[in-house]
Amino acid sequence: MNDLSITEQQMATAIRVLTMDAVEKANSGHPGAPMGLADVASVLYNRFVHIDPSADRWADRDRFVMSAGHGSMLVYAINHLLGFDDMDVSQLQNFRQLGSRTAGHPEYGHAKGIETTTGPLGQGIATSVGMALAERLQQARFGDELVDHYTYVLAGDGCLMEGISHEAIDLAGHLGLGRLIVCWDDNGITIDGGTELSTSTDQCARFEAAGWHVQRIDGHDHEAIAEAITAARQHGDKPSMIACKTVIGKGAPNKAGSHKVHGAPLGADEIAATRAALNWPHEAFEIPDDVRRSWLAIAERGKQKRMAWEASVQAHPQRDEFVRGQETARMVDLLPTMNDYKKKLSNEAPKIATRKASEMALDVLNDLIPNPLGGSADLTGSNNTKSHNMTSVTRDNYAGDYVHYGIREHGMAAAMNGVALHGGFFAYGGTFLAFADYNRPAIRLSALMGVPVAYVMTHDSIGLGEDGPTHQPVETVASLRAMPNLLVFRPADAVETAEAWMMSATSTCTPTLLCLTRQNVPLLRTTHVEENLVAKGAYVLREADGGRDVTLFASGSEVSLAMEASSMLAKAGVKAAVVSAPCFELFAQQDDAYQAMVRGTAPRVGVEAAIRQGWDLFLDRSDGFVGMKGFGASAPAADLYRHFGITAEAVANEAMAQLGREELA
Repeated sequence: MNDLSITEQQMATAIRVLTMDAVEKANSGHPGAPMGLADVASVLYNRFVHIDPSADRWADRDRFVMSAGHGSMLVYAINHLLGFDDMDVSQLQNFRQLGSRTAGHPEYGHAKGIETTTGPLGQGIATSVGMALAERLQQARFGDELVDHYTYVLAGDGCLMEGISHEAIDLAGHLGLGRLIVCWDDNGITIDGGTELSTSTDQCARFEAAGWHVQRIDGHDHEAIAEAITAARQHGDKPSMIACKTVIGKGAPNKAGSHKVHGAPLGADEIAATRAALNWPHEAFEIPDDVRRSWLAIAERGKQKRMAWEASVQAHPQRDEFVRGQETARMVDLLPTMNDYKKKLSNEAPKIATRKASEMALDVLNDLIPNPLGGSADLTGSNNTKSHNMTSVTRDNYAGDYVHYGIREHGMAAAMNGVALHGGFFAYGGTFLAFADYNRPAIRLSALMGVPVAYVMTHDSIGLGEDGPTHQPVETVASLRAMPNLLVFRPADAVETAEAWMMSATSTCTPTLLCLTRQNVPLLRTTHVEENLVAKGAYVLREADGGRDVTLFASGSEVSLAMEASSMLAKAGVKAAVVSAPCFELFAQQDDAYQAMVRGTAPRVGVEAAIRQGWDLFLDRSDGFVGMKGFGASAPAADLYRHFGITAEAVANEAMAQLGREELA
């Protein structure tokens, strides 16, 4: 810790001036939050945070999350001052410019020291819950010698207004995540003006009701900040919220405290006045040596702690287990056991729902994967996400490996992102596919960040039956397939489900999503093949002898309908090949020759109990499609398939129409 009487205030001032200079040069950005939070951030880093810029992925580092992501310049200013080698002054001078590491909102992977992508308000605090959970789970397994760090969050009024924040704070309080400390930037300002325009919530009472330790302080009083953080760290059985009363744009003599400083440059005159008010006679982006040394001392302290930790790891009896847990499962390690399992399925040919097939695959995989962490949003018995050897995580049992996320789909998805970003676990969680819209913003961030979490989404079509159109996701699969860097699997049977899980468990930079049936489906892969055919995205399940007259394409439960239709067409002398398409995204990655072979040149018919959108990967405009054109209805599944015309007969007749022939008798 530095000489506080001399440097800590200047350390905060450095954040303020770098922020206003960068925003001014870019003519774009949000100076208000970083300037208002500069005191909190300086005390937090100077007295508490352990971080080493020379080893930015050090497993036992403290995590810092700027949930109010529009205040990104606070992160960039700090990382520049700490000496991160990818955050030199040129990056600050190119804030918000194409090709710079200093994007408008912090983006994971774009620069070192950014723990998660934030910007959509509320995502940061919710993701931090997953980080704090992962820390507690790891600590229960390996002890304080290997796992001894905190997750610190700076959150604004907007973060706490978003609905996901309720899910997050409720879950964190319930689980007693005592290494999670949230500093609320209580500046009373939003874009439109004062917070009294839109909210009357007593946030402190809200957090207390959720089981948090809560304090109120002056967010510009350095000793009060330090005392509050110290007190928070002493409440190991509760997460902590510190309400920091701050002035937005602190230091700007004419604009501080106003919404006008929230999202616009200060302007040359106000910047000059701010420099004078802060007694900062230096040029833009210039940091005096003594202030820079004070920040670099934090980095050196972190380096020393990291080196001592590494020595502890080397001497620890659980070293190999810890290191293995930090790694993603390797396909080569899964293959022997999973191939035996696939062979067993092909021999026994079970007719089961793919949600049940998923549970069976997890029973095998979770014994092979280092540190799986499963869960469900209160649908464990429906999603079948809890394998045979899993125990529930509670505040009294962090040694568990299954999380009951409660009816918090959005919070669950964000927390899984946090678990994955923290490292040490393969995180997956389940809900109904129709509720993907509840956790879509977090799924989108999974894809944007390249975080390999797995989403288990059951009840994937009108096949769920009587629950009706509110639960029947006719448009959801298409919308998820439209999301970049997301692998959407809709397996046809138990073998494809096992192969999809193998892809999920070994993914390193892509989230995966499994769409699974409630209704039973027959096993179609009755001949064992060691190759993972799902990895190709689509493959010829049944080829037509002597050349194709027509090719039938299907995914999921409708592949069996295509197989039936193929047999019906054969009796009419029509040679129909069948292509199973469990993952459109992986098929799109195959080379042109393979795609052309699968698609063929004959007329095509697609079938899926969903809308046609997105099927142009396989079908030309003139090709046929059997599927949904609107929402579903409440009735038994078999009745619904007949009512909406999604049957083997309908597929066969559409094929005949494509060939210009009469319908089958």
